[in-house]
Amino acid sequence: MQQATPQFLFKFGGSPTELPWGPTHSAGKSRSAPGSPIAPSSSVCFSHPWTSLLVARGKRSCLLVLFSRKGLHKSCPQVLENLEALAKAINAKLPTLTISEDCLFLNVYTPAHRSKNSKLPVMMWIHGGGLTSGGASFYDGSALSAYENVVMVSIQYRIGILGFFSTGDDYARGNWGFLDQLAALYWIQENIEHFGGDPDSVTIFGESAGGLSASALILSPLSKGLFQRAIAESGVANLPGFFISHPEIARFANRVANYSGCEETNSAAMVHCLRKKSVEELLEPIRTKKIPVIPAVVDGFFLQKSPGEFVPGEEGNPVPFLVGVNNHEFGWLIPNFLQPDFMEGTDREQIDAFLMKSNPLMGEFAEFFHLATEEYFGETEDPSQLKELVLELFGDMIFVFPAVKTAKFHRESGLPVYLYEFQHRPSKYSDLRPDFVKADHSDEIGFVLGSPFLASDLSMLSVATDEEKNLSRAMMKYWVNFARTGNPNGDDLVEWPVFDHREQYLEIDLKQKAGTKLKDHRMRFWTETLPQKIQQIIKEKKEHSEL
Repeated sequence: MQQATPQFLFKFGGSPTELPWGPTHSAGKSRSAPGSPIAPSSSVCFSHPWTSLLVARGKRSCLLVLFSRKGLHKSCPQVLENLEALAKAINAKLPTLTISEDCLFLNVYTPAHRSKNSKLPVMMWIHGGGLTSGGASFYDGSALSAYENVVMVSIQYRIGILGFFSTGDDYARGNWGFLDQLAALYWIQENIEHFGGDPDSVTIFGESAGGLSASALILSPLSKGLFQRAIAESGVANLPGFFISHPEIARFANRVANYSGCEETNSAAMVHCLRKKSVEELLEPIRTKKIPVIPAVVDGFFLQKSPGEFVPGEEGNPVPFLVGVNNHEFGWLIPNFLQPDFMEGTDREQIDAFLMKSNPLMGEFAEFFHLATEEYFGETEDPSQLKELVLELFGDMIFVFPAVKTAKFHRESGLPVYLYEFQHRPSKYSDLRPDFVKADHSDEIGFVLGSPFLASDLSMLSVATDEEKNLSRAMMKYWVNFARTGNPNGDDLVEWPVFDHREQYLEIDLKQKAGTKLKDHRMRFWTETLPQKIQQIIKEKKEHSEL
């Protein structure tokens, strides 16, 4: 194993670092998506809060970078208390947290002893956080880079109201965070060779909202040619509740504005009012959980139509695709965030309260959710069983079903698709979570990034058994093999079957093995039984209205 040298990229201060193989970037240069430079030297991307967010038409998302070997940088505006609560829940150490609107940074990790002419595969990490929280500096890519000889880039993008607010018209088109991700991909195309990376071998990967982002980038006409492979961990573009279209965009914009103290109903006045608000005022709807998610939108620019409307094999930018979930996505982390007392004990009253708070996550299923509860709960009244069934239902609805559906969609492109289910509960959580919790949301990240081998405070697996270290080595190999060739398989690894019409996948535990038809009975409910029941209800309503 060789060492990895982190190269931190910043927006402010000084001149570019002179790296061993020569200068790499001109000070003050910026890149916008889709391409026009907009920020002069020594200024910021958006000199006034919200200027590029609420006035731009998609061409002002920018990434201004200067090279520095300094420490970590500021995060995009978000509710820090939520992030700190998350860190506590997963027993993770975070850097000192500060936020700023000037937050479009990226970090590059590259092997220290690469040759001058190296052309290594590049992996661009997109952080998760429900499109409302997170940051690049919470993830250390040095182990993955050093062990697997790859260049890793972790990026930041605008989140929450400042990243995704939309009025559905020219006043605020939305999807600014996605345009920031595109800007980072443009930067990689122009600069990554100076770090030993190959701009023609770029893999985008991310978890949760980061996986959703990777999945959405595949569907966007703006991303064509910017990456060659994609990995989506516990999140895809068709997650319920994360994309909205007209007329829901206008209704949602009104809700956000009202909760932010703006009662105006037309777009121009609404935007004018919001521009006057401080960052803290704009974060208040998320802080109070009145608006738990700021969804992305079908804007006709970044995304031409809803993810579920794309024709398999005919639209988007097909690339080899690796996608998967954990076997207890709704086991602990997310329900604790939504309703902390939910895990203390469960009866029907608590379940109903939990379902009410979780309504924004149901998306298209909200109107017919009673059909899902009938399927999963049956006649069960035992509180402990009900709790586990609620968690399974939400995990399947929000993560597993969308992942399997997306895998089938990409399969039709004719390019290889690989599906996984991560099943290992990290030993570090033995005293932190109830015994019934298995592999929860985000548990795989530390293994993918090689956290057992990190000495930094950012290690997600500061305590790991020898078996877990072996698991991490295997997962790093699978992921980077895929980034290198489009196929995760390699020497000394259990064979990972391609996801074809037999629907094989890889079960990833301390030992790996192939499986067939992930959660087949439950998936048939979501793909066959539920649509049939919904159509029957719609038919009966129509017949009743005609009487």
